[in-house]
Amino acid sequence: MLNRNYLPVHVTTVRRAFILLYHNIAHAIDEQYQTYDYKTWSELSVEQHHESIGLVEGLIRIPRVILLTLYDRLPKKSVRFSRMNIYLRDNNTCQYCGNQFPRSDLNLDHVIPRVKGGQTSWENVVCSCIECNRKKGGSSVTQANMKLIRKPARPRWNLFVDLPSRKILHEAWKPFLNIVDFSYWNLEIEHDS
Repeated sequence: MLNRNYLPVHVTTVRRAFILLYHNIAHAIDEQYQTYDYKTWSELSVEQHHESIGLVEGLIRIPRVILLTLYDRLPKKSVRFSRMNIYLRDNNTCQYCGNQFPRSDLNLDHVIPRVKGGQTSWENVVCSCIECNRKKGGSSVTQANMKLIRKPARPRWNLFVDLPSRKILHEAWKPFLNIVDFSYWNLEIEHDS
């Protein structure tokens, strides 16, 4: 989903995209960057290389990129503090033993235990495997005779800056994500004067 300045702001479901398109809150964008309202989008022919869904009146192409007609805010710069984002930050890797695990075999650990005043924050929560978490328990890292692989910190990436380094779900997203990638890497860095 793009804001009206063509900057990515959200990843949404196909159902939600159709609702926004139908209510004229968004327009669909095709491969030639032309925009369509719901009526003109539904009149486009569905070719074999386009994904589609069936409606009462026939097949309709699934819009992979939509442009909001009124929303012009910029994407959020901060990353939501969530289990999923902690796993992403730590790359599904136990921060004590260094082994990578499926998410179902990981849990979150407070580096400074909560019983000792540790906060639930980016700077104090890490991924750990069940075995390491059990070993550490309510002790500090030093008391448990363990080491952190990397000191936890608030990530600087956001979904759209990080997506180019991960698997892109749809080819139609690439041109819009590359704009963000280009802006990110080519933004002038402030220097001391």
